[in-house]
Amino acid sequence: MAENAVEAGGERFLKKRQVLFLFVFLGGSLAGSQSRRYSVAEEKERGFLIASLAKDLGLSAGELAARGAQIVSKGNKQHFQLNHQTGDLLLLETLDREELCGPTEPCVLHFQILLQNPLLFITNELQVIDINDHSPVFSENEMQLKILENTPPGTIIPLENAEDLDVGKNSLQNYTITPNSHFHVLTRSRRDKRKYPELVLDKVLDREEQPELTLTLTALDGGTPPRSGTVQIHILVLDINDNAPEFTQSLYEVQILENSPLNSVIVTVSASDLDTGNFGTLSYAFFHASEEIRKTFQLNSITGDIQLTKCLNFEAINTYEVDVEAKDGGGLSGKSTVIVQVVDVNDNPPELSLSSITSPIPENSPETVVAIFSVSDLDSGDNGRMICSIENDLPFVLKPSVENFYTLVLEGALDRESRAQYNITITVTDMGTPRLKTQHNITVLVSDVNDNAPAFTQASYTLRVRENNSPALHIGTVSATDTDAGANAQVTYSLLPPADPHVPLASLVSINADNGHLFALRSLDYEALRAFEFRVGAADRGSPPLSSQALVRVLVEDDNDNAPFVLYPLQNTSAPCTELLPRAAEPGYLVTKVVAVDGDAGQNAWLSYQLLKATEPGLFGVWAHNGEVRTARPLSERDAARHRLLVLVKDNGEPPLSASVTLHVLLVDGFSQPHLPPPEAEAEAAAAAPADPLTVYLVVALASVSSLFLFSVLVFVAVRLCGRGGAARAGRCSVPEGPFPGHLVDVSGTGTLSHSYQYQVCVTEDHRTGEFKFLKPIFPNLLVQDTEREIKESSNCRNSFVFS
Repeated sequence: MAENAVEAGGERFLKKRQVLFLFVFLGGSLAGSQSRRYSVAEEKERGFLIASLAKDLGLSAGELAARGAQIVSKGNKQHFQLNHQTGDLLLLETLDREELCGPTEPCVLHFQILLQNPLLFITNELQVIDINDHSPVFSENEMQLKILENTPPGTIIPLENAEDLDVGKNSLQNYTITPNSHFHVLTRSRRDKRKYPELVLDKVLDREEQPELTLTLTALDGGTPPRSGTVQIHILVLDINDNAPEFTQSLYEVQILENSPLNSVIVTVSASDLDTGNFGTLSYAFFHASEEIRKTFQLNSITGDIQLTKCLNFEAINTYEVDVEAKDGGGLSGKSTVIVQVVDVNDNPPELSLSSITSPIPENSPETVVAIFSVSDLDSGDNGRMICSIENDLPFVLKPSVENFYTLVLEGALDRESRAQYNITITVTDMGTPRLKTQHNITVLVSDVNDNAPAFTQASYTLRVRENNSPALHIGTVSATDTDAGANAQVTYSLLPPADPHVPLASLVSINADNGHLFALRSLDYEALRAFEFRVGAADRGSPPLSSQALVRVLVEDDNDNAPFVLYPLQNTSAPCTELLPRAAEPGYLVTKVVAVDGDAGQNAWLSYQLLKATEPGLFGVWAHNGEVRTARPLSERDAARHRLLVLVKDNGEPPLSASVTLHVLLVDGFSQPHLPPPEAEAEAAAAAPADPLTVYLVVALASVSSLFLFSVLVFVAVRLCGRGGAARAGRCSVPEGPFPGHLVDVSGTGTLSHSYQYQVCVTEDHRTGEFKFLKPIFPNLLVQDTEREIKESSNCRNSFVFS
């Protein structure tokens, strides 16, 4: 466990855990932060158990997984993993403390545990405990020292130190030397706590007695068991050299920017020697320099210039301590130290690590955490201070959390129909000079909700269909669109119940639910149903579904499927009706009128009349527009008494339909022509008459009464004529039984019947011969009351009849 690793590391690392709670209000919800510290010895195998996070957090492993626990580390390197089944924190890889932290102690790795629902940050530290896995190492296998034979006892001679990559008690602790009678070794510490040896002369040397000595210097660390490194010291005893070199400064301090160019001179060291000749000639060299120093700097042995040979990195090493030695020709040397302070420049842009993102987001979402990310900058000071920002015209906002963590929160309303995707650029800018920035793009998709009802392209539709259509005929299409997406935009159509329950809508039309096509289910008849309307609905497949309505009007167009029907004179009776025509009639005399109707409408009901055949060609004519049969010339004695006319009634349809009627005309004597208005005047009067429905009904009623009266007169005349033996000359006359139909309509262009002509005829009996004679006719009147008055005023009229 982690506590055992601490004990193995030493007593200086106490077993403790610190808990820090930090509450951050984020989007109306509370996110907490706790700080915990763990420890583990380096070089542990992958999968090593660090701690039980579930137990430390007071959660079960299932709760830890349900809350979406994850480990967030700075940078892209992951050292740990979380077992969601057990809730244990495990090593993802073997840790090497020297690789992770170098000489820095303690070696602490920072990471966060992120819990969602609710949001909780747990700040954690893992201290990597050093183990004694490195031995002290000298840079060279052998040291050569030149010592004057008159060097007094107690003289201290610095030696090259060894390096141990371990830290703490596992690092280099002391030096020992082979037992001898002339020297012993002391262990000293630098300001950076590195240990270095010094050789102390105990007894005066005698070159003549012993010109050379060989000793073994051993460096020991404090590990258990301890590790060591050795180097051979070869000492040459020199003749007297009175003056050793002396530096002008015992300590040089210099500051250099980390982006300084290579080969630039950072400092020049200088020493002097009072001796002359070879003993006064100096050369400069690094003393006890590490491999890193030798790679980074170069010392000119003659001038003392120290040049930069490797790019500096403040974030890796910010201080160098370089020892420089000046030697004269006699072997004497002087020492000086150069402290190089690396000055940070803003050369590292900020880094952004995205922890989680939520996409897509429903367009009706409330305030929602969209993304969680952390930012970091390897620079220091203002160069490492950062600010985060996004565009201002977005419904999102950045909120700071703990330890350079930020959350991207939805705060505005979304509308997928206006914008279905947001490309959010997060900009992280440091406060250095010049300012460096990093941009990270996040794409957030907006998912659709059913918030738009289908909309018809028209509020109402007018469809036209010609009658006598074939069943299942496509008569039109209604269309609706829905600005939503997916199933929320799939529209289905239906017929709504009609407002009038008597309209058999289900048997008239149907609609295709998928495309809105309307079909006529059966053949329509204009004369039975000229128009009808209904409502259609359009509903989407959302949950809940939304719908809208539209009004559809169907107009049935007339087809010429009805032939003209002759109302008068009636055909197919037992005895044809004979019209009476006085021989004294003048040209233009109205003999009779053919009345016909057509069940169609419009031009399909415009009727025209034509005389096809006549017994006496040229004697009669038919007005094409109103069906009036008039004489075309004066009658003569030579004209036959009986005439047969064939009249054709034709409509104006395409193709035209027609009907024919046969008229019988009987010429009689003593029946004079009434003074009728000219046809032109009648036509003008008919055109001027208002097309009022009440007038039509009155005219129809008047025509019916007149027909009945005429029928009675004709029956009476026929009986009397048959009784006197004049039936052979007068001929039979049969009239239609019953009243004329009350729906007579005119065919003079508008389909309605104009005012009827009423005639009064006086018939008297000759007592000598027993024959009926027609007296003067009474002029036609439009009112029945006036006709009756004329009959009463005619004292010579024994029997009078009114007919139309």
